[in-house]
Amino acid sequence: MSKPFIDVAAGLILRPNGELLLAERPGDKPWSGWWELPGGKIEPGETVLQALARELKEELDIDVTESARWVTHVHEYPKTIVRLSFCKVTGWQGTPAGIEGQSLAWVRTDVPLDIGPLLPATEPPLRWLQLPERYLLTSIGGSEGLAGFLAKLEAALARGKMLVQFREPQWAAQADAAEVRAGLEAVLRVCRKAGAPCLLNSAHPEDWWALADGVHLRAQDAAELASGQRQAPAGTLPDLPDEPAQANGTDPSSREYALTRRDAHLKPRRLLGVSAHNADDLKTARSLGADFAVLGHVLDTPSHPGQAPLGWEGFAGLAFEAGLPVYAIGGQSAATLPGQAAWRARCCRHSAFARVNQNQGHPGDAWNSDPGLKKTPIQRLEEPESSFKNCGYSTLSSGRRSASGTCQPPPSAVISCTAAIWRLSRRSRAERSAFNAVASTCTTLR
Repeated sequence: MSKPFIDVAAGLILRPNGELLLAERPGDKPWSGWWELPGGKIEPGETVLQALARELKEELDIDVTESARWVTHVHEYPKTIVRLSFCKVTGWQGTPAGIEGQSLAWVRTDVPLDIGPLLPATEPPLRWLQLPERYLLTSIGGSEGLAGFLAKLEAALARGKMLVQFREPQWAAQADAAEVRAGLEAVLRVCRKAGAPCLLNSAHPEDWWALADGVHLRAQDAAELASGQRQAPAGTLPDLPDEPAQANGTDPSSREYALTRRDAHLKPRRLLGVSAHNADDLKTARSLGADFAVLGHVLDTPSHPGQAPLGWEGFAGLAFEAGLPVYAIGGQSAATLPGQAAWRARCCRHSAFARVNQNQGHPGDAWNSDPGLKKTPIQRLEEPESSFKNCGYSTLSSGRRSASGTCQPPPSAVISCTAAIWRLSRRSRAERSAFNAVASTCTTLR
């Protein structure tokens, strides 16, 4: 007999200091006493964000003003299969209260939880929240540029934690392996001093993979590993989440097991990233237990001449169903974004949140009823970092969504959390939805 399949919208309600709201399931519900992300079942005819806004009003008595779809994740429980559409909620009106009698707790996600047990399906998003917001790709080119690059890298990491990828195919093509490996080891020393994880691109020799904090697989390499055509060196890829429990004969869905995992989202693990171009590549990434994927190319780019880009709508359709966090890459430059001066002017204003208008079809789509954008919640940029050049970057499918538009980073600025507001009053709903996926940045450091 097949298990019931349930679609659920779940909210990661985040304070500006990073604290996350969790709720204890009441005694009259299955899994009572377990802690979860607030949310509930998506009713027929509702969008994910509509369902989330309704559920958070019913459960917590808050009105959502800023939310964004993040990751869709399928989890199989003993009696049901649940597809959870995780959404980040960064703006709301009212004070969360347990309307159904449930206990609530604001928790820090950078330390072990002091509550529990945590529902099994709630563990993955806590682990994904540990990913740095920015993913920096190296572009050293040769030994003559190494010293200057290391100085720029050290300065960049001093401004905030990043994920770094060592990717030097051009250098490897023109130099001996020992020289390139020395460059990798130098980058690793700088990253580890700053506490920044550094992944090695799979274009480099497999016997180097264990040196780094993880591996970023090219799409073809990922496909070969997933199909069994080749084997990764022992210990270079992460275990799937429940493998340790199954190896010890423990039921991963048991309360006993869950109570041992209050710090599971913080435990050191090798990271795995996968490059993807389509739904099959993303499926491969999931099968390998990847922590994230990089999807592109989104816009036209010289590196893919004659190849049609995904476009933002195509990117959004794939990213929302990927089952893991997704970075967008391809075609990003000053030509695709407003000038920095305009971004900074928009970011420095203060104003109140626009109220969600449920009748507009999507919670938060208040720009239709507010063409002047007078109630727009504006976010702030940090000072631009001169070390970063306009040479392309990727954006993580997560983060804030304002009631007036969405966020996208200027190519030459390092941003604190999401970036400035992109005015979308003349863009299609599909484009607006796609841009809602875009927030945190990574860039190439030259």
